[in-house]
Amino acid sequence: MNQQSYYRWWQRAGLCYQRDQLYFAGRRVQDLADQFGTPSFVYSASRVQENLVRLHTALSAANLAGQYSLQYAMKANRFAPLLTFLKQTGLCGIDACSPGEVEHAVSCGFTPNDISFTASSLSTQDLKVLARYEGIFMDCDSLHAIHCWGKLKPRTKIGLRVNPAMGIGRAANDRLHYAGDVTTKFGIYQEQFLDALAIAQSYGLQVSKIHFHTGCGYLTPQLEQLERIIAHCFWFVEKAGQVECVNIGGGLGVPHVASDEPLALDQWATILHRQFAARGLHVEIEPGDYIVKDAGLLLLGKTFVEKKQNTVFVGVDAGFNIGPEPAYYNLPFQPVPFRYEAAPCSMMDVVGNINEALDVWYAQAWLPDLTEQHHLALINAGAYSSAMASNHCMRGQFKEFLLF
Repeated sequence: MNQQSYYRWWQRAGLCYQRDQLYFAGRRVQDLADQFGTPSFVYSASRVQENLVRLHTALSAANLAGQYSLQYAMKANRFAPLLTFLKQTGLCGIDACSPGEVEHAVSCGFTPNDISFTASSLSTQDLKVLARYEGIFMDCDSLHAIHCWGKLKPRTKIGLRVNPAMGIGRAANDRLHYAGDVTTKFGIYQEQFLDALAIAQSYGLQVSKIHFHTGCGYLTPQLEQLERIIAHCFWFVEKAGQVECVNIGGGLGVPHVASDEPLALDQWATILHRQFAARGLHVEIEPGDYIVKDAGLLLLGKTFVEKKQNTVFVGVDAGFNIGPEPAYYNLPFQPVPFRYEAAPCSMMDVVGNINEALDVWYAQAWLPDLTEQHHLALINAGAYSSAMASNHCMRGQFKEFLLF
C-alpha cells in the first residue's frame, strides 16, 4: 500500500481536502475547532440523510418498496438534535433497547408507534415503564421476558428475538459477533423455541415478528454469511406460524481502513429480495452504524509528539473513554490532519490522555510531520462514540454539534 492510498482513501464529497485544508459538511474543519474547541464531535446532517436515502434507493431498486421499514438503532448515537432531525426526515423509525431510550426518542418527536423495542435482562420496573407506551412493539428475547410481558400486556402482538447460533461481523472480528459458537445472552435458541411459543400462547400473545441480530460491521465479503443466517432463521418463522414481519437486525458496516471497500448495497438488497420477496413478509432493518458512523468526526487537539524507543507517539486531548470502539472492538478511527502535507509520511501511534494501556486511537497511523499542526480529526466517529462515553479518569468532557 503506497502513501497516498493510505493517506487519502477516505476522501469523498463532504469530507476532503480543498486547497490543502480539510473540509467537512461544507465547513473548514480548522474553523470548527477554533469555534467549538476540542474535544468535539461534529455530525453532518446531510451525510446522515444521504446514507438513509442510499438504503431506501437500494431496497426500492431490488423491488422491495412497500415491504420494508428502517428502524434507526439509537444506541449508536442518541444526540437529541440528531434524533429530532431523523424524525423530521420521515425516513426511519427507532430501534430502542431501554426504557430511557424510549422516553428520549419520544421527547425528540417519535411516537410509540415509531418504536420497535428489543432488550435483554429487563427488570420489573423496566417492563412497567414500557407497558405505559401504547403502540410500542415489544420483542421478547427470553422465556422470562415472554412471561413478564404476557402478565402486563396479554392478548397483544409480540416479536421473539431468536439466536440462530451463527455470527457475522467485519473481517471475522469475533468481538462484533452477537451469536455463534459461544453461547450468548441474546435471543431464544432453537431448542427453547417451542417452549417460547407455548408460553406466548398461554397469555394469548400472538407472535407476529421474528427478530435476530447476530453481529455488526459486516461488509461485502460477509454477505454470503448474512444470507445463510437469514435462510436458517426461516425455521423459526415456519414454527411460529403467524409471522407478519422479520427483523434482520442491523450490522451494515462502513470502511475503516484503506483495504476496506464500501458495502455493496445492491448485492445486500438483492439478498433481501431473494429471501423475502415471495414470502409476503415485512422486513425490518435496524442500521445504526451505516446511518451515522461516517457522518461524524471527532476533533482533537495535539498535546505532544515524542519518540520512545522505535515508536513515535502523538498525544491528543481525549481518550478511549469518549470513543471506546478502537479499544473495545478493535475498530480503528483513522486520524486525519487538518492540513494536507505533501511531505513524506511515517508511522506514528496516536494515543489519548487516559491512564490505561489500551488508550490507543490508532496504532501505526501514516501521518506527515505534525510539528506545525495543532489538531487531528478522527473519522467514523458518528456511532458508538459519544453514546458510549464515560467519565473515566474524570476526563469525560466533550461537546457535540449537528451541522446543516
